[in-house]
Amino acid sequence: MSLETKKFGTTKDGEEVTLYSLTNTNGMKAEFINYGANIVSLYVPGKDGKLDDVVLGFDDVAGYEVNGCFFGSFIGRHGNRIGGAQFELNGVTYELEKNDGENNLHGGTPGYHHVMYEAEASEDSVTFSRISPDMEQGYPGNLDIRVTYTLTEDNELKIQYDAKSDKDTLCNVTNHSYFNLKGHDGGVVTGHKVWIKANGFTETSDDLIPNGTIVDVTGTPMDFRTKKAIGDEIEADYKPLKIAGGYDHNFALDKKAGQLEKVAELSEDTTGRTMEVYTDLPGMQLYTGNFIEKEMGKNGAVYTKRCGVCFETQFFPNSIHVPSFDSCVLKAGETFTSTTVYRFCH
Repeated sequence: MSLETKKFGTTKDGEEVTLYSLTNTNGMKAEFINYGANIVSLYVPGKDGKLDDVVLGFDDVAGYEVNGCFFGSFIGRHGNRIGGAQFELNGVTYELEKNDGENNLHGGTPGYHHVMYEAEASEDSVTFSRISPDMEQGYPGNLDIRVTYTLTEDNELKIQYDAKSDKDTLCNVTNHSYFNLKGHDGGVVTGHKVWIKANGFTETSDDLIPNGTIVDVTGTPMDFRTKKAIGDEIEADYKPLKIAGGYDHNFALDKKAGQLEKVAELSEDTTGRTMEVYTDLPGMQLYTGNFIEKEMGKNGAVYTKRCGVCFETQFFPNSIHVPSFDSCVLKAGETFTSTTVYRFCH
């Protein structure tokens, strides 16, 4: 296991950005930057031993300073959507940025993927940390937030989130990496096969806000309990798919609360690569890159619709408005800890 660091450029505000590279003895390499705590690259061996970078991203800081699609992004203070871009907590109403129609998406401005972090690195992990100040993005409390990326000899990328606030607040952080097991420049992922351990998904309004109903996946295109290709039913005449332009849905995972369990799998036949997803959270957003239009990516690649797929582990979207959903409220002085693992094999 080894660690390397090098300069990755300078932000428009003049801040120097560092790229941290972790490599295990199998040759797998994971790269991150202290701007946004973004995952930049993930080199994974295939069945032929060839290493390919399987996450979408950019070659320079300028790309990450825009990054409207959230490639590789650390998302907070609240990932996914909050209906009406406001919430009430302890009798106080907090107004958030309306950045997704009338709703709030992925926290607001500044996004957690658009700020600088302190970094601590060892030969197998990098921890990025900062204080998200009281009322940043509209959320109460000074939030001490840390995300630790660890590369293991079992070809796992482990992501651990730790957070503590001095006021009651919301905390629903996630990672928005887009995976393409053929390589980041491998084209559409509709041939990739997906398995998800979920008997239901959260029904939404036409603007993708969960309303509290869990829909049984049986007999619908949302049933991934038997592994199938992303493209098999993505164009089906099924209202939730039509509304979202493909898969962009939160799955209610069939798992024990708080336990780290395998909840999903992604595989691609030509490379032989498989990625397993583990989480201790109750939900996971499957997003098939429906809104990628034409993004200039790494090494001259052009990313378009459905060139990557996201597995965003999370509390259910809009849970602050739905009492039946597990709560993402973090009480003052308490510590939030959560782990997500992406494990690769071939």
